[in-house]
Amino acid sequence: MATFLSNLTDQSSDAVRQATAYVDDLTTPTLRLGVTGLARAGKTVFITALVGRLTAGGSTPAFDALRLPGMRAFLEPQPDDDVPRFAYEEHLATLTARPPTWPESTRHISQLRVTLEWDAQDWLRRAAGVQRRLHIDIIDYPGEWLADIGLLEQDFASWAGHVSQLAHSAPAGPRRDAWLAFQSGLAGRPAAGRAEQTCLEGARLFSDYMAEQKEAGRLAPSAGPGRFLMPGDYQGSPLLTFFPLVDGDRDLQALLTRRYESYKAAIVRPFFEKHFSRIDRQIVLVDVLGALNLGPAAVVEMENALDRALRAFRPGRESWLGKLLGQRLNRIMFAATKADHLHRRNHPRLQAILEKVVDRAQGQAAAAGARLAFGAIAALRSTEDVERRGDDGAPPLDCVRGIPLAGQQVGGKTLSASEPLTVFPGDLPADPLDAFDAEIVVPGSLSFVRFRPRLDDAPVAATDDGPARRVSWPHVGLERVVAFLIGDHLA
Repeated sequence: MATFLSNLTDQSSDAVRQATAYVDDLTTPTLRLGVTGLARAGKTVFITALVGRLTAGGSTPAFDALRLPGMRAFLEPQPDDDVPRFAYEEHLATLTARPPTWPESTRHISQLRVTLEWDAQDWLRRAAGVQRRLHIDIIDYPGEWLADIGLLEQDFASWAGHVSQLAHSAPAGPRRDAWLAFQSGLAGRPAAGRAEQTCLEGARLFSDYMAEQKEAGRLAPSAGPGRFLMPGDYQGSPLLTFFPLVDGDRDLQALLTRRYESYKAAIVRPFFEKHFSRIDRQIVLVDVLGALNLGPAAVVEMENALDRALRAFRPGRESWLGKLLGQRLNRIMFAATKADHLHRRNHPRLQAILEKVVDRAQGQAAAAGARLAFGAIAALRSTEDVERRGDDGAPPLDCVRGIPLAGQQVGGKTLSASEPLTVFPGDLPADPLDAFDAEIVVPGSLSFVRFRPRLDDAPVAATDDGPARRVSWPHVGLERVVAFLIGDHLA
């Protein structure tokens, strides 16, 4: 009997704990944080660094904004079973390998839940031993998908004309030339029963051209469709077998137009309805340095790409997206990544250029109801600031030092990844408008070397055996990101 009563008591206690946990989860507020970025902006590293910085500190996350009594952060199962989980552990293992390497970019939407828990600040809850909780659901999605919002405002003819114009003005390349030759060969020629094969071949050549532009650091592919570069679950689908054609056979034009409209109806609009409309806070990562490295023309391309992407944040009140969003999306942060490629004295200039780019893209004036912030960040710092003596008594140069990625060509030399390298990347213009002027910022006048990740002490996530150990995670500007996007929920 005693054993039976004991088991019954244990079962009752377990049931109470489970019920309490269920109620706590239902009453815990949730902040859905969207993370996106244009090509090579470093989304994967940003999310891995943010989560690692939060959870690897054990009982006290390593951000001043989160230093509340009893504060801890830990991973929990994500709420949306139909969204892939962000591969945090896999990316962390890549960054902390020996030698460390940068993780590959994610090519689809993913999600990760981090829960914060801390002691209540008011005396009544504190006396009752009640703890405060906050779920942070991080939603990672390619910036190329965000840019597709512009397609909803364009018919096939206007989109095809715009993309064809971009292709003709893009730098020559084998895949770009093959695409233009194919497109030219279709002008005025009847499809003659080969419409489907023509669509398949054209989509392949067009995707190859977009990939070539992206690999070269160009932003022309951001004109869309974004899924041609990041197909996700639609790889091989007829929804991705169309291409821009200005002058072609009527039957072929009709098929291309139909698939273009199907792409918008079956892929673009559902993404915004299902995922984007539920986001509370958003951070947009931008590789400003990559554009500056290519020259002012690339900065203008970046401005145009941001303008297309920012249409998602400034929908008209009467539009379908405006009705979906309402006032939910209330804070947006724009962050210029890879700030560690520059000496810290140039970080304010980097941020100022980003602000000007966004301002010229009309993002600030039209992001109705949302607070905006800007920053220059490096989610995982790979360099240190150093000064190098100038020649013949000249002022010292503001340099950075780190271990370069092997195989880069700098000054006619091929770099190895064995020895630290000190480089002077150049100074950014004091006037951010100069970044748009080819006579002031000459292409090639700035030189940004890519460096290897640097983590002296690898973070370890908490396990069932105990809390994670505290680690050092070098970064630039993450503190401000956390304070702006999360801080107001911790009162």
